[in-house]
Parts: sequence; C-alpha cells; structure tokens
Amino acid sequence: MFPGQGSQSLGMGQAWAAVSPAARRAFEEADEALGMALTELIQEGPEEDLQLTENTQPALLATSVATLRALADLGMEPVAVAGHSLGEYSALVAAGSLGFADALRVVRERGRRMQEAVPVGEGAMAAILGLDAATVSEVVADLPGDGVCAVANFNAPEQIVIAGHARAVDRAVESLTRKGARRALRLPVSAPFHSPLMAPARAGLAPTLRATSFADPAVPVVVNVDGVAVQAGAEAREALERQVDGPVRWVESVRVLVEDLGAEALVEVGPGKVLCGLARRITPGLRTVSTDTPERRADLEALLQGKS
Repeated sequence: MFPGQGSQSLGMGQAWAAVSPAARRAFEEADEALGMALTELIQEGPEEDLQLTENTQPALLATSVATLRALADLGMEPVAVAGHSLGEYSALVAAGSLGFADALRVVRERGRRMQEAVPVGEGAMAAILGLDAATVSEVVADLPGDGVCAVANFNAPEQIVIAGHARAVDRAVESLTRKGARRALRLPVSAPFHSPLMAPARAGLAPTLRATSFADPAVPVVVNVDGVAVQAGAEAREALERQVDGPVRWVESVRVLVEDLGAEALVEVGPGKVLCGLARRITPGLRTVSTDTPERRADLEALLQGKS
C-alpha cells in the first residue's frame, strides 16, 4: 500500500537513504527527472515549500519508490499493490506499469493542475467520523442551497471525507453533526480534491496521461476510483484520469486486496502509518507493517519468514 498526500513530513525517507544505496539512487533519479533539488527540499525544507501540492506529490512519490527499492534489497517484492489517491502512481511504478521518471513528471503536473483548479479559499474538505457511508452520501446528496459538495474519500467504514465549495461543505458539516457524527471537522488542505470541482484539473492532466507510456502491470493493481483490480496498462491510465475528480474508494480497495487477492498482510511503503490504521479498521485482525524507517526491519524480516 502506498500513501497519498497528507503523509508528507520534512526528512521523510532519509533514514532509508542513509542505509540503502538503492534508496539514495532513487532520490537522485527524482532530482534528475524533475531538474530540481527535490531531495534537498525533502531534507531541509522550507516546510511551506514542501507543502505546496506541486512539490508534495513528487516528494511523496520519490520517498515511496526509494523505500520500495530498499525493501527489494531485503528480498521483499509485491504480489499485488494499491495506492491511496496520489499513492496509486507509486503502486503503478512498483507494478512495472509506469516508469519512475514519467510518474514524477506526471504527478508534478497533477499537483499544479489540482492546485489551480479552484481559487484558494473557495474549496474545502472535511472529515466525518462516526457515520456510515450511506448516511453521509444521503445527507450530501440532499444538501439544500447552492454549491457543490460530494463524498471524496471512503477511507474506513465510519471515516468519510467530503469536499466541494467551502460554503456547501460547512452546511454539510452542520447537517452531519445533527445526524450524529462523532466528529465533523474541516481539514487543513488547499483544495477540494476528488470532488467535481477538480474537473478542470482532470481535463488539463488528461493529455499528459494519454501521452505517457503505461505497460501492463506485472502484478494486480487495485485502482481506488473503482475499488477493483486491473491488469492492463490502458485501464490503469484511464483510472488515473477519472481519479482526479472521482472519489477514493479505499474501503473497497483494501477488501479486494484481502478477500479477492488473498492478502494475509499489507505493507505500507513510504512515510507514515495512516494506511495501516485504516486497513485494520476495514479488516479487523489483518496484519499490517509500516516501513517509514529502517527500524521496522525486524517486522519486515519476520513477515518474510512467515512469522506472526
């Protein structure tokens, strides 16, 4: 599993780079592909520049691929992959469908297009905790007044994210609180990702995606806009296009990995542990392993040896 935007932090991946030549080379390749000092930005900041979407997205991709390569040197290879939103690009690199340099260039443009799609301050996202997806979807669909609001992320059975015009999101938060949401709070993001307001970003990114080569993946890739596994490069490309303004169906994605593809353990490849936490809520009892630092190596080695 590969994390998406929100998992970034200064210094991410650098512990792996310190012990793995393969990880260091991945960061060097990222700098070369983009013609910028991306690794220096990750290491030293400033943090406000790292948080710019057009920088955050390639930085997270580079960190996940660097971690992936370090894991490959330990003998770990994926048998199926999935990525949360932006993380789907890392998943496709891992599956051999998308070249690393191509992925970096596409996600940098993706970040720029998504940031430019809606003027700052006009859009918003909010996390809704304690209500099921059906209830949240019904409230959002019946929301009175003007403005767009839609479900953007189905993250866990009772963790849903909504996105759209700020005024509409605020009305939805009020309505969902009255419906019994345990928490309903605005998220500190700069745009309403995965909502219909991202349609201009989708249209702007589409020519780049269509001009980029996608091979058939070597292992199944669960695309989160549909929550299904694909094994054709053309399907993967088309899913990335629809993903820009479509919802992230992470609950379905994890269930496909476990129930359809037979995963007995899921490894989060990249910074943070967010996806491990979500996966355990989606499928209680599932074994998960995070790889945010080499200190997790013992857990990884035990997983490779089939130990609990």
